[in-house]
Amino acid sequence: MIHQKPLKSSSVKIHAIRWVVTALSIFLCLKHTAFAQVQLPNIIYINVDDLGWKDLGCMGSAYYETPNLDRLASRGMQFTQAYAQAANCAPSRACLMSGQNTPRHGIYTVSPSARGDERTRQLIPTPNTEVLADSVYTMAEMLRDQGYMTATFGKWHLGEDPTTQGFQINVGGSTRGNPGKEGYFSPYNIDHLEDGPEGEYLTDRLTDEVLSFLEANQDTTFFVYLPYYSVHTPIMGKEALMRQFENKPASDGQGRADYAAMVASVDQNVGRILQWLEARGLTKSTLIILTSDNGGIRAISSQQPLRAGKGSYYEGGIRVPLIVRWDGQIEAGSRCETPVTNMDIYPTLQAIVGRESKGQTLDGEDISPLLYGRPLAERPIFWHFPIYLQAYDEQLDQGRDPLFRTRPGSVVRLGDWKLHEYFEDGELELYQLSEDMGEAHNLADTHPQKAKELYQLLIDWRKTTQAPVPTERNPQYDSAYEQAQRNRQTTEKELK
Repeated sequence: MIHQKPLKSSSVKIHAIRWVVTALSIFLCLKHTAFAQVQLPNIIYINVDDLGWKDLGCMGSAYYETPNLDRLASRGMQFTQAYAQAANCAPSRACLMSGQNTPRHGIYTVSPSARGDERTRQLIPTPNTEVLADSVYTMAEMLRDQGYMTATFGKWHLGEDPTTQGFQINVGGSTRGNPGKEGYFSPYNIDHLEDGPEGEYLTDRLTDEVLSFLEANQDTTFFVYLPYYSVHTPIMGKEALMRQFENKPASDGQGRADYAAMVASVDQNVGRILQWLEARGLTKSTLIILTSDNGGIRAISSQQPLRAGKGSYYEGGIRVPLIVRWDGQIEAGSRCETPVTNMDIYPTLQAIVGRESKGQTLDGEDISPLLYGRPLAERPIFWHFPIYLQAYDEQLDQGRDPLFRTRPGSVVRLGDWKLHEYFEDGELELYQLSEDMGEAHNLADTHPQKAKELYQLLIDWRKTTQAPVPTERNPQYDSAYEQAQRNRQTTEKELK
């Protein structure tokens, strides 16, 4: 018989330590594997075109009816101070897909940049880029390269075909920015989308296409980008839904039955997608994001108390609804007051899926800590728009002047403070949003140090990003004509 010698106490300790290390390694390995599984959720990003900050019931609308979107908010996190990185369609989408601010990709507006009567424009605006360059490594390419099946359904507006920029499937996306005259009912005017039965509604059809894709790819890891054409003009709701709102009293500047019907259609169709996910038990493995690309059109849907609307860099033009749901990861019914922008989505998803950066500069910030209830350090948010956008409705837009929604300038928000700088005359407007979210009281003269602090931030940021500032005077500008137009608008407003 072989007798084993008893282990010395030091050997016993070493032996025990080895077992602890081994067990810990196994635990960490398992934990890492579970973490990796959590880090690779399915992703559904829903963008509702021109949906205003206050166009949801959960955001304060007493007129529109959005039970499914409200339920989405109740199961996830609702951001109350979320922003689009630009005040209209194409530049906002370029910021989302690139993770970069407008000076880096050069898309400032829906071309051209010189909009409005040339006799009222003092400067030659910066030329506009219409297509997101193929050199940009898009969010879709990042997710595709991480193993995601990528598909887009709806408005692209950044090039002829999003399959050249990271999407493996494209339904309905091209350079087109809206569905055109009578475009919400089949036969359609949409590229990359076959006509459906006569009278089929576009929002319903795009959702049908999404559900077909999900059925075919539910066993893969997928990224669905669903940029509905709704609720962009032309305002066209389904007849049955319009009747539902015709006799409903208007509330706080919201009262158009046709627009309410469009919002309701979006709500119903998002509900269909949620129902599909819930029926298959996929809500714990699916990250859902719902937002808008810019503020609502104020003449169609008021965003009171926010000032102005789409095309303006006052709050009504850039503040948007944002809801993020991921069951088991994000606390249901939570709210976040931290300012964020759609430019943050790219680096956030990149962090969640564990993808290493390819070296492309990302101006957005990873906001994933906010999703888990952890704070982020305060940071400035910048907007830059060296262009002109003419007025939609000179009486209702609430712009700086009645002739334009936007004149060339830059904006910065830091904490509760927001500064507008206008390049034509160098004027500064300073607002304290916690006290004046309607941006009615310019504090630049009464708080000169705060204005100076934020103005210096703008100067430094423009140097860093090489943001172009137009300085060339427009030879067609006519100050007398411009003043006459302003006076006319003032007279018409007083008569009303």
